Amino acid sequence: MNLKTDESLERLVRAQVDREVAALKESQPEHRVTLVVFSGELDRNLAALVIATGAAAMGMKVSIFYTFWGLSALKKRRIFKGKSLKERMFALMTPKGLSKMPVSKMNFGGAGRAMLKKMMSENQVSSIEDLFALAREMGVKLIACTMSMDVMGITADELVDGVSLGGVATFLGDAARSKVSLFI
Repeated sequence: MNLKTDESLERLVRAQVDREVAALKESQPEHRVTLVVFSGELDRNLAALVIATGAAAMGMKVSIFYTFWGLSALKKRRIFKGKSLKERMFALMTPKGLSKMPVSKMNFGGAGRAMLKKMMSENQVSSIEDLFALAREMGVKLIACTMSMDVMGITADELVDGVSLGGVATFLGDAARSKVSLFI
């Protein structure tokens, strides 16, 4: 072989290696965490926010996809006008926001929630409201599941400002690029 053929072959091999390295880099997860919050309970939402703010503090991109009962965490008010009877009943039966959520075990008509909040305060643990505000300040992306909103009769006007709306494809797109994906 001559020098020109060797150089040509080397360029072809290098180009192929560069393409394969680029494809490999694209398939690697990003420095990202994706959470699904399915629960409308205080302790589970607290855990999600602790993980989200911790990951954000580590410089990770974080998104939280709120679906079904988890949508209660994003509520700022209840709207009854223009809803069916079932939708109005769901609005009444689900908590309006983080501060009204029950705990998952031993709630006892709200006594469990009050005790947990008191114990958190006594141990200098941030309240769930403070953690939610901190997550937003840190750039955690909050996504309300549009399918769950439709099923449960929740409108965008009932949600806190700045929440993104998205479906399962939004979650899967974030999760596919994440190092960590959790279902809470």
